[in-house]
This record gives sequence, structure tokens and C-alpha cells, in this order.
Amino acid sequence: MKVLVTGISGKVGQLVCHALRAGGHQVVGVDRRAWRGAPEGVVIHECDIRKRGAEDAFRLERPDAVIHMATVTHLTAQSEDRYRINLGGTKAVFDACQRYGVKQAIFVGRHTYYGAAADSPLYHTEDEPPLGLETFPELADLVAADLYAGTALWRFPEIDTAVLRVVYTLGPSRSGTLSSFLRGPRVPVILGYDPLFQFMHEEDLARAIVLALDSRLRGVFNVTGPQPLPLSVIIAQAGQQPLLVPEPLFRSLLGRFGLPRLPRGALNHIKYAVVIDGSSFRDKTGFTHQHDEHSTLAAFRRALAT
Repeated sequence: MKVLVTGISGKVGQLVCHALRAGGHQVVGVDRRAWRGAPEGVVIHECDIRKRGAEDAFRLERPDAVIHMATVTHLTAQSEDRYRINLGGTKAVFDACQRYGVKQAIFVGRHTYYGAAADSPLYHTEDEPPLGLETFPELADLVAADLYAGTALWRFPEIDTAVLRVVYTLGPSRSGTLSSFLRGPRVPVILGYDPLFQFMHEEDLARAIVLALDSRLRGVFNVTGPQPLPLSVIIAQAGQQPLLVPEPLFRSLLGRFGLPRLPRGALNHIKYAVVIDGSSFRDKTGFTHQHDEHSTLAAFRRALAT
């Protein structure tokens, strides 16, 4: 099968590429960033997914399936860029899928779709609506992209569409939202709160995405790895030091004294857990994680030390 991967030059995108090739698939990539040292035979189209060059990649390559990973989080782009890339880019990808006869599409979203709130359920299932957008508007573009991808299930019934809401990733690449939060010399924690954080090894995520493709999934699925851990345990096992900050002072310290820059709405995600139920995905695909929570943190800690 010929598979087009958007965002292929990212760390997880590269892992997905290698996993696809190991499974016998032909891989094509679209990314604004170059991938130096890409495997021989992998065609990379260096262009913006919203521009004509990306449509040309669909027209020339005629992929059988698309894995859309070219979305960005609130930590890596300004709001206007995020909105254009996340929602505009997702619309462009699905429009191209329909126009050029793609048979299967996978949208890789985030479990933060569900939002963090004091009264949210401990385990979120796929049929729950997003919460907390009024306190965390920076998530709105990712939620909109997720919902737009889901509409392809009825707008383009000829395309087998799967929306994957995946937990945070950690691993040797030191990339991703949780990794960025943990990388500093001190990790800020709101005094009196120790929420559960759910994560999986980046290699397990790559395997899960390819497994979703091979299983021809259709629908919305949460993707999880090992059991969640309290933030305090994650910080300790990552070899970092927590900085306990009273909530009234927290906002004023963000981005200063070596602390990470976070939008104001991110405070709820440091106070309350966002834990999802991944049983449906496991039932449909037979997926099991190969890295437990402790070995995943150990790999991340070793990478930080290098």
C-alpha cells in the first residue's frame, strides 16, 4: 500500500515511516521541514499542507492511504499559525483525500481534546464532548481539527476514516508536549495538586498508528499505553526537580527563571487529570504496549542526560 504521511519529518512521523516500511508499505511524506537522511525510496515533498505543493503530492503520488500528523500544539506555535495549520491544514488534507481517491485516512489527534476540569470523569470515553474550552481557548483549534476530521465519516463515506486521540508521548527523541514541560531544570507544580498524567513510549505510538492502518479502522478511538502516574512520580523518575508554586503566583512565573512558557489555560491541565479509556482501540486492533511507564521514563531520563 502507498501511504502518504503529513508531518513526516517530525520525530514521531519518522518513527511511523520506519514502521510502515517494516510492514512492507511504500511511504511518501509531506512536510515543510526537510528530513536529512530519510530512508532511500521515501519521497519527501517539502511544502505546506495548505498550499498547492501538497495537492500536487496527492495528484502525483496517488496514495492509497493518508496518515495526517501535521498538527501543532499550543506550546510550539502562535495562535494564528496554529489555527491555520491545525484546522485549515486538516480541511485541505481531507479535501485532497476525497479529490484524489484516497481509500483510508487516519487523523492523529490529542487526548487533551477532552479538556481538564475539576468535575470531569476519571476515564474519558470516545463519545464524550470536549470540556474546558472556555478556560483554555488555545485548545480550540485542535478540538476543531479533531471534530472536522470526524465529519469525514459521513461526508466522505467512501473513505475509511479513523480519528485517534493519543496520550502524551515520551522517549529518546525528547519531543512532544510533556517532554517540553519536563525538560527544564525545574518543573513547576501547583501547590496542593498532583494530577495523574497518561503517556506512552513514542515507539509504541508509531506501532499503534500503523496497526490502525493495517486494521482499516473506522471511527473515533482513544489510544493509550501503560497506566497513568502522578505528576510528582513522573518528575522524580525523569530525574528532575519539582518547584511547588502557590496558584496565585503561578501565572506570573511562567516563562521566567527557567520555567516553561505555558498559556494561561494550561493551568487546569497541571491541576486536573485527563485520563482516557483505550479499551476500544485495543479490542479492535489487539494493540499492546511494549514499553511500560517506568522503562519509558528511564529512556527519557537517559536522553536528557546526554
